[in-house]
Amino acid sequence: MASKKDMRRQDLIVPYQEPPAPKSGESPEFSSTLSSTMPMAAIFTRNKYIGWAAVVFSMQSWLGESEATRQTTSTPGYFSVGMSIMALLVTYLPIFMPPVPGQAQPRAPAST
Repeated sequence: MASKKDMRRQDLIVPYQEPPAPKSGESPEFSSTLSSTMPMAAIFTRNKYIGWAAVVFSMQSWLGESEATRQTTSTPGYFSVGMSIMALLVTYLPIFMPPVPGQAQPRAPAST
């Protein structure tokens, strides 16, 4: 049977201390994350709605960045705007350059 005695040493107990609150400039930039990942999602899925949302999010992120975020971010805001416009152009690319219909895929040689 286990004994009912508390085996923890009282001199090793460390009281909980709440971590300090982050400063206003150190908060994560979720809008910046969305404005850089949505263009990739638009390119991969070729979804026009995601492309337009990427343009809107990147414009909001670019116009809403402060001087502190400009200094701490690795990519400038206009880069995400350009990326989202390029993604939007990729989604509309089949309208201007339609795929060739009936183009046959090369067949693998028959194994005998």
